[in-house]
Amino acid sequence: MSRSLRAGVAGAGSFGRHHARIYAGMEGVSLASIFDPDLERGRAIAAEHGGVATDDLAAFLAACDVITVASPATTHAATALAALGAGKSVYVEKPIATSLEDADALVAAASRAGVVLACGHQERVASRAMGLLDIPERPTFLEAVRLGPWSPRNADVSCVLDLMIHDIDLALALNPSEPLAVEAEGVIDPGPLLDQVRAEITLSDGCGLTLEASRIAAARERRMRIIFPSGEVEIDFITRSFRNTTPFRLNADFAETPAGKDPLGGSVAAFVAAVRAETARPAVTGVEAARALDLALAVEMAAGG
Repeated sequence: MSRSLRAGVAGAGSFGRHHARIYAGMEGVSLASIFDPDLERGRAIAAEHGGVATDDLAAFLAACDVITVASPATTHAATALAALGAGKSVYVEKPIATSLEDADALVAAASRAGVVLACGHQERVASRAMGLLDIPERPTFLEAVRLGPWSPRNADVSCVLDLMIHDIDLALALNPSEPLAVEAEGVIDPGPLLDQVRAEITLSDGCGLTLEASRIAAARERRMRIIFPSGEVEIDFITRSFRNTTPFRLNADFAETPAGKDPLGGSVAAFVAAVRAETARPAVTGVEAARALDLALAVEMAAGG
């Protein structure tokens, strides 16, 4: 596909503004439209990055070739399904949906339309730049901690779908074995959804996952420890640093690579490249995002959410 792609962003919040900025600065892409029921919010982004703001979904879809859905998580499925039904390739911010039925419907709609469905699990992009996804061993144990103080942003879903799902997706990318058992405990405060969860997951090959997420912690902490048969990798996602005792080389300067500096930009670029058939797939496919959601929902259920 050599012609310029007309890009649209559904959702004029903070993530929508980032997507608009990325599309506006991307070669061979023009930012065509911003969709949001709050027209003034859309106009503010359009004034900054270009495009036409609208509160008419049909007009928005008609104006665009590719769509980012960056609206609240509970609206992801409906907006993405409308875009896929209109034959548009779609990038959905995580989580891809809030129910497995909706996620499966999105995957099926993309398949019927022959278009690209991608999801914004950005840790994959930085991890690939690090070389982590190229390690030729599956982990035998993985521990992830993702904590932060309270914010009303993304409070329409639990901390599992807001935070832990990043680590679930990365864990399944490193070890795609099927989950066999899920145990979890959670806290609802201030609620009304799970605000803190600790989960113990066993995969079919015996690999154990210990995952902790909180949006009511005193301070931010985002780290992962991965045990492989030949050694360990410990990652600090905040300082963008790691310790590696495996024999496999990782890129110590990954944070200075284009993908390391801007994982969101790298993820969107991979989506556009897949739409243009320049690459075989986006960074995270709809099928992979649905699988991460499936396990996240199992954690929610086990935690009493």
